[in-house]
Amino acid sequence: MKKHILAFVALCPLVGAVHAQSTVTLYGLIDEGFEAINNTNVAGSTGHQYRLDATYGLNSSRWGLRGTEDLGGGLAAVFTLENGFELNSGKLGQGGAEFGRQAFVGLSSRQLGTVTLGRQYDSVVDYLGGFEFGDSSVGTGHSAHPGDLDNFNNGRRTNNAIKFKSIDYAGLTFGGVYSLGGVPGSLTTNQVYSLGAGYKQGPLALGVAYLNVKNPAASLFGSNPSDTAASNGLTATPVYSGYATATSYQVIGTGASYTLGAAVLGATYSNVRFANIAALGGSTAVFNDAEASFQYRLTQTFLAGVSYNYTRGSEVTGKVGGVNYNQFAIGANYTLSKRTDVYAVLDYQTVSGRDSTGGVAVANVAGVSPSTNPHQAVGRVGIRTRF
Repeated sequence: MKKHILAFVALCPLVGAVHAQSTVTLYGLIDEGFEAINNTNVAGSTGHQYRLDATYGLNSSRWGLRGTEDLGGGLAAVFTLENGFELNSGKLGQGGAEFGRQAFVGLSSRQLGTVTLGRQYDSVVDYLGGFEFGDSSVGTGHSAHPGDLDNFNNGRRTNNAIKFKSIDYAGLTFGGVYSLGGVPGSLTTNQVYSLGAGYKQGPLALGVAYLNVKNPAASLFGSNPSDTAASNGLTATPVYSGYATATSYQVIGTGASYTLGAAVLGATYSNVRFANIAALGGSTAVFNDAEASFQYRLTQTFLAGVSYNYTRGSEVTGKVGGVNYNQFAIGANYTLSKRTDVYAVLDYQTVSGRDSTGGVAVANVAGVSPSTNPHQAVGRVGIRTRF
């Protein structure tokens, strides 16, 4: 009799778990690679650079916890806590944030969609990021558009965000994000909001998104714990560092892909505006960015691809702006197992004109220090494994 009672007590928690259908999943990804950069300027030291990097691979390294609890009636509580880290130093990613990649909790309805609260991705990332070559399995973070100026490569997160994502309506999905600025006496100071929609049917996929940010140096580009007015994402690259005093930042973008057997054709376009730049007398800087890509699966385990990206920055004053970035990327990926693959990617950028600082533009591939001249190439050989 005593054995039966002990068995019943031991099984009770399991019965409750089955009834509630609650799950918590530990997951992660490690992406490590060797990189060779032909020209860079790091703290006054110039020339070739060789390094190991676990941040700008096919993915950046991370681990996380994801949970759901069935509340009945098609409703569930959900949460995600996701940490980014640098494998070679052990440092936290995203400026030292413990869960800097994502941190949110909310409710999900099978009939309506999902509402979540916390640090999250904006609609540009959700509905357009997957079309960019730098987000594919043959492009790295270095393949992002110059400076990741449109956030297609998810370089920045939105804090204090309320987010809605719809269910799938015959291939159509949509959603939006609103971030509370949190400034007393003002609803719009540091405000961030975005809207987006996607459609997928058969071989065709489409996406469109809009992002609007007030006081971007603090609210979006300065959203990590270690960011300061003098050192944040907006001052990190000459592509747009001269526009750090803009009072607003806006992105309008679209993307598409079409699958033809083993081939995938892709394209993206974005219009980016840094408006009311105080340091330039209230001027506005405009970037137009276009990308075309091609991927082909030669075998079930071998994928290759190539892309071309063109970015035009407007002339803001007679001495600032008026720049052209041309960027090429080529990559290949070989799958070793369901969890692990190896890859090689080469990115090359050339530039002409004057950049946001008013100087003669220098090349600056995303994720590395600027070149000392108009050309820069980054080669990477890496390995990615998931758990």
